[in-house]
Amino acid sequence: MKEKRAVKRAVYHILVFMFGLIMIYPLVWMVMSSFKPTSTIFQTAGSLIPETFTFENYVNGWKGFAKVTFAVFFKNSLFISAAATIGTVMSSAVAAYGFARFKFRGKKLLFSAMLLSMMLPAQVLMIPQYLWYQKLGWVGSYMPLIVPYFFAIQGFFVYLMSNFISGIPRDLDEAAKIDGCSYAAVFTKIILPLIKPALVTGGIFSFMWRWDDFLSALLYVNKSARYPVSLALKLFCDPGSSSDYGAMFAMASLSILPSVLIFIFFQRYLVEGISTSGLKG
Repeated sequence: MKEKRAVKRAVYHILVFMFGLIMIYPLVWMVMSSFKPTSTIFQTAGSLIPETFTFENYVNGWKGFAKVTFAVFFKNSLFISAAATIGTVMSSAVAAYGFARFKFRGKKLLFSAMLLSMMLPAQVLMIPQYLWYQKLGWVGSYMPLIVPYFFAIQGFFVYLMSNFISGIPRDLDEAAKIDGCSYAAVFTKIILPLIKPALVTGGIFSFMWRWDDFLSALLYVNKSARYPVSLALKLFCDPGSSSDYGAMFAMASLSILPSVLIFIFFQRYLVEGISTSGLKG
C-alpha cells in the first residue's frame, strides 16, 4: 500500500510539474527572447537560451517614443492602477458591510442584481459607457479608468468581502455599540481590521486587472504621453514598417514585475482571503 501511494504521489507531482512547465514556458520564452538581438528572435525561436546575451533591447525600449521614456508609461500605469484599486477596495468594503450587516427593503433584489452584474460581459457595456463618458467630457482623460471604481462596480469584490464579514460574529458589533460606537466606528474599528485578508486579496486582484487593462485605455486615452504600459507596448509594433520585438519583449518583461512582486509579498493574505471567504457566510 505504501509503495502504491508513493508511486501515485510521484506520478501526481510529475504531471503537475510538466503542466506547470507548459503554462510557464511562453513567459520564460518572452523573458529569454528579450536578451536576444531583435533580428535573431524568430530565427532561433526554437532555442530558449540566447546564443549571445544583449541588453540593447532594454536600453532601446526604455527610451520610449517621441521623447517620452517608458518610465512615463510606468508612472501612468501605477497612478491609474493605484487610484482605481483604492477606490475599489474602499467602496467594495462599504457595500459589503451594508449587505452583510443591515436589513433594508430591496436588499435581496439588489444583491441579486450585483451577482448578475458579475455574469454580464464587460463588452456589452462598452458602447453605452463610452457615450455616457463622452457626454460627461471624460474621454481623453483618466476619469473613466478611475472614478467608476469608487462606486463598487465590481461585484466580485463586494461578494468576497460580504462573505468574509458575514463570518464575523455580530456579538462584536453589539459590544462596540454598547461602548458607544456608531455604525461608522464599528466598521472602521472592528470590521476593517478583521477583514484585512479580504481587503488585501481584493487589492491584489484589482491592481493586477487594472495594470493589465488594455481595452479601456485604448477607448479613452488618446494621447501617447498619457498611455499606460499595456497600451504603450503596442507602439513597438508597426505594420507599415519594421517592428522592434526585442524592445517590446524587454518592456513586457519589466511590466510584469509589479504584479509578481505584489503577489510574492502578499501571497499569505491572498491565500487566506480566498480560502476563508469560501468557508464563511
